[in-house]
Amino acid sequence: MRMPRKTSEKKSGDGYLDGQMLIAMPAMQDERFARSLIYICAHSAEGAMGIVVNHPVANIDFPDLLVKLDVIPPGERIQLPPKVGNVKVLKGGPVETERGFVLHSSDFFMDNSTLPIDDGIFLTWTLDILKAMARGAGPANAILALGYAGWGAGQLETEIQQNGWLHCAADPELIFGSDIDQKYVKALAKIGIDLGMLSSDSGHA
Repeated sequence: MRMPRKTSEKKSGDGYLDGQMLIAMPAMQDERFARSLIYICAHSAEGAMGIVVNHPVANIDFPDLLVKLDVIPPGERIQLPPKVGNVKVLKGGPVETERGFVLHSSDFFMDNSTLPIDDGIFLTWTLDILKAMARGAGPANAILALGYAGWGAGQLETEIQQNGWLHCAADPELIFGSDIDQKYVKALAKIGIDLGMLSSDSGHA
């Protein structure tokens, strides 16, 4: 996959949503994104790419995945740093679901494989970050997503206009918070919406 690039031509207020959260409307027709909260990693005239941050992968934890990906041998699982066990493994989206993408705090960077996004949130997509995390040298905060969500040129803008998505400012709790089940409700609350009161055909607040 050719990862998106940040461009210096984009300016604040240009309508692009990189660094923000997309919130699926309750009436979202695409079951893959029902009640999804997505952190937008890149958005430009060419399209958009984001990571779903509130849909956990069932029956697999981060240490299991390190073994499955041959980052560590099975016998070293018990020797992993304690915080490694707290890293969440999420369904990042329907594209390239066999690939791992790590959203993390800005205290970790690798040339040619880390994309700075916004407000101290970075994205890294090589096994090297998993190896660093396994030896206790990774970022302070991180989630691992399998796959990502992608949109072609103009596609996301059209879906927003058709009331498919709301959006709100991102914050570390929405991205890295351990209470995954509450992220969707918390995101709606940030823009003053009570899920129980939200009409299925509402526009953006």
